[in-house]
Amino acid sequence: MELDRRLLLVHCAAHTLSVFAGLLVVVPLALNGSAFKGRCALFSTGYWRTDNHTELPRAPVEISHLVVQQWGPPAACQFGTFVGVFTALYAAAQGWRSLFYLHGRHDDTLFSSFLTLLLSLCMLFLSGGASVILTLGFASWCDTVTDDNSRPYSCIESQSVPFYLDVDTSSFYTELTLAEASLWFVTALWLTQSILSFLRLYHSHSQHITGPCLPREKEFLLGYTPSEGSQSPPHPPATPTVAV
Repeated sequence: MELDRRLLLVHCAAHTLSVFAGLLVVVPLALNGSAFKGRCALFSTGYWRTDNHTELPRAPVEISHLVVQQWGPPAACQFGTFVGVFTALYAAAQGWRSLFYLHGRHDDTLFSSFLTLLLSLCMLFLSGGASVILTLGFASWCDTVTDDNSRPYSCIESQSVPFYLDVDTSSFYTELTLAEASLWFVTALWLTQSILSFLRLYHSHSQHITGPCLPREKEFLLGYTPSEGSQSPPHPPATPTVAV
């Protein structure tokens, strides 16, 4: 089967980008999970409470601290991590196969191209769902730490505000923002790979259908068939003789 090298090169480049994008999803989420001691900040609920603390005689100090009523479900963070890990591993394997095909000058079979397209479409919907969950969960956490934008600072500025929790919140905005942007980029890459997989499937199908017909069409246009070529030309009819 002939190989469309330009299409395969673009697909190989998409796999390479997917490896880096998947890692940019996994690493920030892993760092955030470690800073939050395994808890998930997405969709967490809580409120701010002000307590009076007397450190010196006759000098009460008001301290506002965040009270987390319920941490977010771990599956909300684990889903994005799963998509990032699978994307990086799958893209690395497919990128190696693409380089092998470029070197060997051949392409996937028709059935293999169909499976690749089916898997790309499934991961497109999974990554899109993970992106929506991460975006909504992150927005919910920002509403919690800013008290629905009633605090005198924004979500990005809240990184430098002490929450008085037993977790490290000094870089949550940077980590979750990077993971969110990378996950949406992964979704765009899965969309690109789905389109490329469809084009490769169409190319394989066209080669499978038109391949056996090309020699016969060429022979038909040349007015030559193998059966005719093997036969000897007919002898001219003998001239009848008349006896006198």
